[in-house]
This record gives sequence, structure tokens and C-alpha cells, in this order.
Amino acid sequence: MKSPQRKKRAKRILVAPSILAADFSVLGREIKRIEGAGADMIHVDVMDGHFVPNITIGPCVVRDIRKMTSLPLDVHLMIAEPSKYIKPFAEAGSDIITIHAESEKRIAALITKIKSMGKKAGISVKPGTPLGGIKRYLGRLDMVLIMTVEPGFGGQRFIRGMLGKISRLRSLYDGDIEVDGGINKESAGEAVKAGANVLVAGTYVYGAKSARSAIRSLKEYQ
Repeated sequence: MKSPQRKKRAKRILVAPSILAADFSVLGREIKRIEGAGADMIHVDVMDGHFVPNITIGPCVVRDIRKMTSLPLDVHLMIAEPSKYIKPFAEAGSDIITIHAESEKRIAALITKIKSMGKKAGISVKPGTPLGGIKRYLGRLDMVLIMTVEPGFGGQRFIRGMLGKISRLRSLYDGDIEVDGGINKESAGEAVKAGANVLVAGTYVYGAKSARSAIRSLKEYQ
């Protein structure tokens, strides 16, 4: 007689506001604001102007952010040569370091390097990148980030075609699935239904009259 299959417990919904949408002239205050509003992590978008057409911040800013908050720092490396910068970002205080599947060929070595620094490892894929290239790494990852916009700039519209990719990934992977790009109350609901449980939201949270209400609305799908 077959034993009954256990139903998987729904994963807790985590909200990671992206500081890309914050006012950098008062960054400390902005971080404290979302921390007090119920954020679970701080999402830090690192761009080098090569891998994506924008330039943002480096390890020195992450080091300063680390002094401002006890929340986990979710650092997303949208850079051409992450192997050169894993150590500096780890030493700056990152808790999760996510590299792009499209950035370098030595993905296994990069995952090993991140974990050797005592950090959680994530892989991100752009909208046009199939999941096939990352399947072999899923057992070693703490998180997979599905980009739901083309990476580079905030404030873009959620690409609904990525819902199928989220669903396919969830059928293969039981870890944290993060989505980034165009996340608001409506798109968050669709993404969670498809299998995502970590929501990156920049403009929706930082641009809201009440960051607390915005974050609470994203967690309604718990």
C-alpha cells in the first residue's frame, strides 16, 4: 500500500524592497523607513554599465548599508565579471549574493566561491534565458531569481510571459524563487500563484504614500 504523499507547505512570502528606487540623498532614512514598514530583506541592485545599460553602486555602499540595518542584504550582481567581485561584496556584508546565468561560464565555481565565503548563493535569469542552463545547479542554490523585466532600470512593466517560467521552475525546485521587475499588488498575486515567494519591489514600495501598506498588500497572498 502506497503511503499518502505529503502536501508541500506553502512558503512564507518575503518582501525585498529594492533600494534602486530609494532617495539616495537620505538612504539611511529610506532603509529605516522600509525596515519599520515590515520589509524582510533589502534588495541591492549592482550594475556595471556593461552587463546592463546602467551603473549603480559598489561594495563600499553595501558596507555602509550593512551599518544601517540588521535585515538580510540581498545583493544582485548584474555585472559582467562577478568572479572578481564576489569576495568584496561578501566582505562588505552581503547575506545573499545572486549572479546571472548569462554573465560567466564557470557558474559552478562561482557558486562554490559564494558559499566558501559563508554566504547564500542565488542565480538569476533574464526574461529570454531558458531554465535548461541552470537545472544542474538547482541542488546547490539557496535562491533562483526570475527577472520579470529586462534588467537595467526600475519602473518597468511586469512581463506576464514570465509566469510560465516561474511555474516551470517551481515544479523543479523547492527553494526560494524570487521575482524582480514590475512588482505591485496585482503582479505579485500572479507571481505568487505561479510559485514565487520572494518579491522584489522598488517603485511600488518606495513610491507609496505608506510603505507599510504597500508591503502588507504584497503579503496578502501568504
